[in-house]
Amino acid sequence: MSLVDRHIAFLESLRGAGMSVSLAEDLDALRALGALDWDDRATVRAGYAATLVKKQSQRPTFDALFDVYFPRMVGAGVGTGDVQDEDEESGGVRDNAEALARFRDRLAEALAGGDRQAMVALAAEMVARFGAMPGRGPGLSSWSAYTALQRVAPGELVDRLVQALLGQGRLEDEARREAGRRLGSLTSLVEGDARRRIAEEKGPEHVANVTVRPTIDRLDFTAARKADLEEMRREIYPLARRLATRLTQEHHARRRGPLDFRRTIRAAVSTGGVPLTTHHRPKRPHRTELVVLCDVSGSVANFARFTLLLVHALQDQFGSVRAFTFIDHVHEVTSHFKPGADPGEVMAGLAASTAHAALWGRTNYGRAFTKFEEQHADALGPRSALLILGDARSNYSDLHLDVLKRLAGSARHAWWLNPEHRRHWDTGDSAATRYGEVVPMVECRNLAQLGEFVHDIL
Repeated sequence: MSLVDRHIAFLESLRGAGMSVSLAEDLDALRALGALDWDDRATVRAGYAATLVKKQSQRPTFDALFDVYFPRMVGAGVGTGDVQDEDEESGGVRDNAEALARFRDRLAEALAGGDRQAMVALAAEMVARFGAMPGRGPGLSSWSAYTALQRVAPGELVDRLVQALLGQGRLEDEARREAGRRLGSLTSLVEGDARRRIAEEKGPEHVANVTVRPTIDRLDFTAARKADLEEMRREIYPLARRLATRLTQEHHARRRGPLDFRRTIRAAVSTGGVPLTTHHRPKRPHRTELVVLCDVSGSVANFARFTLLLVHALQDQFGSVRAFTFIDHVHEVTSHFKPGADPGEVMAGLAASTAHAALWGRTNYGRAFTKFEEQHADALGPRSALLILGDARSNYSDLHLDVLKRLAGSARHAWWLNPEHRRHWDTGDSAATRYGEVVPMVECRNLAQLGEFVHDIL
C-alpha cells in the first residue's frame, strides 16, 4: 500500500467510524503534512489530529485508527534480546510459572516507575508471549489482548503498585486512583498492539471495520461500557444545546403561516394585478405535549435513560413532558425532570425509582400497556404525542395489541424507538414487526440517531 493509498484508506476509515471528514479537510491535512517532518511519528499524528478531529470525544477513535494505519512498529515488536525467557533451541517463548513471575516483576517495576517506554515494550512482549491464538478459523483474530491480559493478570498487581506509590509519598486514595489509571493505560497499550498485529495479517481495513470502536455519538447504547456511559452523559447536554439552537432557527424561518390568497389578490389590485407582495395568515402556535413510556429492563435501561435526559434537556421545546418507566408495571418519573436539575442527580433518581418497577421479574409489554391505560389514560389527548422506548421483547407474553392501538389512537402522534439493530428484530421473543404495525418503529441505536429523531419530531 502506497503512502497516498494509506492516507485515503485512513480517512475513509475515520468516516466509517462516524467522523465527518470533508474533502476540504482532506486537503488541509495534506497541506499540513507537507509542512511537517515525517521522521517524528508524534508530529505526524498531531498534524492529522489538528486538521481532522473536531471535538475531544472523537480523539480515542482517531488515535486507534491512526495506530492501525501508521503503526509505531512492525513484526514482533521486540528484539530477541528483549525477550529474556526465549528458548534458544526452539526459537519459541516459554510460558511457565517461573517465566510468568519474572515478567510480572518487570511489569510491576515499570508500572511503579511510570516508565511509559518500558510499558510500551512490555505490552508488545505480553501480546507476543501470551496473546497468540494458533489454530483459529478463517476470519477470526490470531491475536487476543484479552487472552494476554488474563494470563498476566495485571490487576492482581494493584496492591504492589499502591504500596510503591505510597512509598513515593502519595496519599492512599490518590495512590489507588493513579494505580487504576496506569493499569488502564497498560490495557489500552495491549489492545493497541493486538490490533496492530491483526492489521499486519488481515489488513488495516479489517481491523477498522471489526475491532475499532466508533466515536461516542455512533456507539451503540447496548454496547457501551461504564466509561462510555459517563462520556455519553457528558455529551447529552451539548447535543441538546445544538438541537435547541437549530430548532429555534428553523422555527423563526417558518414563522409565517399559510398563504392568505384573498388578501394577496386584493393587494395586487394596486399593482395592476401582479402580486408583488404576498400576505400570510397568522401562524397558530402549537407545542406538543410529550408522553414518554420507557422500558428500563437490562441493557435497554441505558438507552431509555439517555433518551429521557435528552428530552429533559429539551423540555422547553414541548408544552409539557410526562415520563413513565416500566418493566412489567408502570411507574411515573416526571418529578425527576425539574428545570435546572443536575444530570447526575437525575440519573441517580431514575436508578432509584426504576429499582422497584418490576413486580413479576420479567419484561411484559402487554401488562405494562394495560396498567398504563388503567392508571394514566388521562395523560394522552389530542395535543399529546406518545413516545415508546424499548426493544419490543416481551418474553413471549400477551402483547395486548388492542390496548396499544387505543393508546396510540388517543394521541396526536405516536412513535416507537428501538435500540436494537433492525436485523435483530423479530428474533427470539422480539415482537418488533407486530408492534410496528400499530406504532411506527424507528431504529435508534446511538446518540446521533437519537438527536436526528428528536429534531425530526419537533
